[in-house]
Amino acid sequence: MSALDGPHSQAMENAPALSLELLLRNLPGAAYRCLNDCDWTMEFVSDGIERLTGYPAAAFMARPGLSYANIIVPEDRHGVERGIAAAIQDGGEFQLTYRIRCANGDLKWVCEQGSAVPHGVSHVLEGLLFDFTRVRNADMLVREQASYLQRARDAIVAMDMNSRISYWNSGAERLYGWSATEARGKKFSELLCENLPAYHAAYETTLATGEWSGELSHMRRDGACIETDTRWTLLGADATLGAQQKILVISTDISERKHNEAKIYRLAFFDALTDLPNRASLLDHLRRALLGSARTRKCGALMFCDLDKFKYLNDSQGHAAGDMLLQAVARRLEHCVREADMVARLGGDEFVILIQPVEDTREGAAAQAETVAAKVVAAMAAPFQLAEMMYSVSVSVGVATMCGTVDTVESTLRQADAAMYQAKACGRNTYRFHDPAIQAAWSARAELENGMRRALRDSEFVLHYQPQLDRSSRVIGAEALLRWRLPDGRLLYPAEFIHAAEESGMIIEIGRWVLRTACTELARWQRFPDTAGLTLSVNVSAGQFTEPDFVPMLAEIFEQTGVQPSSLKLELTESLVVSDFTQTALTMGMLKQRGISFSLDDFGTGYSSLAYLRKLPLDQLKIDQSFMRDVLTDQNDASIVRSIIALGDSLGLQVIAEGVETPGQRQFLSDAGCFMYQGFLYQHAISAEHFTAYARNVH
Repeated sequence: MSALDGPHSQAMENAPALSLELLLRNLPGAAYRCLNDCDWTMEFVSDGIERLTGYPAAAFMARPGLSYANIIVPEDRHGVERGIAAAIQDGGEFQLTYRIRCANGDLKWVCEQGSAVPHGVSHVLEGLLFDFTRVRNADMLVREQASYLQRARDAIVAMDMNSRISYWNSGAERLYGWSATEARGKKFSELLCENLPAYHAAYETTLATGEWSGELSHMRRDGACIETDTRWTLLGADATLGAQQKILVISTDISERKHNEAKIYRLAFFDALTDLPNRASLLDHLRRALLGSARTRKCGALMFCDLDKFKYLNDSQGHAAGDMLLQAVARRLEHCVREADMVARLGGDEFVILIQPVEDTREGAAAQAETVAAKVVAAMAAPFQLAEMMYSVSVSVGVATMCGTVDTVESTLRQADAAMYQAKACGRNTYRFHDPAIQAAWSARAELENGMRRALRDSEFVLHYQPQLDRSSRVIGAEALLRWRLPDGRLLYPAEFIHAAEESGMIIEIGRWVLRTACTELARWQRFPDTAGLTLSVNVSAGQFTEPDFVPMLAEIFEQTGVQPSSLKLELTESLVVSDFTQTALTMGMLKQRGISFSLDDFGTGYSSLAYLRKLPLDQLKIDQSFMRDVLTDQNDASIVRSIIALGDSLGLQVIAEGVETPGQRQFLSDAGCFMYQGFLYQHAISAEHFTAYARNVH
């Protein structure tokens, strides 16, 4: 069927001549019929040809007249001829697009749809001509714009609202390593985004505001991470074009810029030798710390650390050895601080530690700084391996506490530096505080700790024994109480040194000495008939009882002293029981199997709970002396004591009261049902020799 067949040709056959004329005049293009000759001689062409070419239809119908072939642009004419020849050969239809030169000289694109109809030995061409210029130009514009996107250096990606990629330009292929075919249909978030929270933040912002821009880390196909400067734009849906809502992502590779920025930053704020923050970085962090401290009123500390006799190493072994030492010192210092704190190198052999302001008081900040300073001094004690040489070095540390409400960068630096010189003046290999009050407290604490070490070494610690009696005033046992006899003869009680022993960790060694000494004395009692039935109570600290080797250590003491463990009673505090109930119960169970009994010391002063009273293998409750002091005058204390006695009776536990000082207190306890006593009413804590004599006489 030719281009003039079908409904149009049907109408032309059946309608009057006027109707056919109107139909052809209103066609969007021009209908034609021509002979297949070299000039395309027109047998018929509609009036639409004038709108298309600017020439009237009569010009093409005249003999001789205007040849339509002549207004086809010469460059396109050969292609048109080949297309028509192919249609004639195949006896089919053809569709061609080409340019024509109009009567006014303008160029137009024409779309021709026609067919070759056999006509005797030749063919007749019939068809329609349409102005294709606007469509062609629009298509060229789209192609041109698409080529711009393809040639862009930036990665340009479009994704739908489910993160699935629908467009992926050549820039994205170069930047990320995946081809467009491989990337399309994949999820943007899964293909490129290692940091999903950052992706979701950008996504939500784009939905809310229509766009987002910022820096994102993207993953390449080879696994490398690249930094990008990215802009997201929300593209609205277009119902006319059938386009769905999408997000356009344009990303520029800024990895090299970021690398250079990081390099410049490190050169400006880090020490090239040790890789620690340098002076500029320290001053910036110190300023920020003081500003934060001024807002929060928290306290921190600054520590100057100077290596002792570092110049000697440089002079004797050369600067290479000195550099190696500085690098090794830097690594050790980093292991002495918390993650939030800072170690910096000022230059030479001077290092600074910034303890962040998180403590409520200067005393708290000083305690934290003291812990770090002690670690620093201890860390430097081990020799350093410098190539083939072992080298030992010590450090002098100056500590200044700081609070942003009164201190400045300059004053804090000056005070820490001055304290460091005090440490050097005191013989090096130590630390000193700038604050006189704190320094005095530290000095006293250091002197106390040194004294306790000396006491262990020189046997200055002694045990005294306070008798425990029953209702018949018969000695049934004793409690071993620690005393410290100083070289000048003065006697110190536990309240004056036990807290320092616990904080320094020396309580473990002191506690081991107490147990060994107590078991030795108990074994001596067990060798004589008149004291063989006595029990001995020993206080055990939480730190000692939770040591992994506590049970083996006790077993070793039993073997060395030959004591029968059934007469040993360990007194535990409520705080120990509550802090780690499971481990405490396990340890108690193992010791219970050896015959050891347990007393809960200071009962009622801590976190008393019936739960652990039922579940732990306890034998005795001990009423604290703080309740006994006012038991006759304070109804609350009296009620508490009666309750403890009743509770012990109901659970089948012994109850003993300490701090019994008057006959009235003893009578109160007896009336309430408590028949085991310990206190000044009977006897103070006395030496082992005096206790043995006392026990035998009372018996």
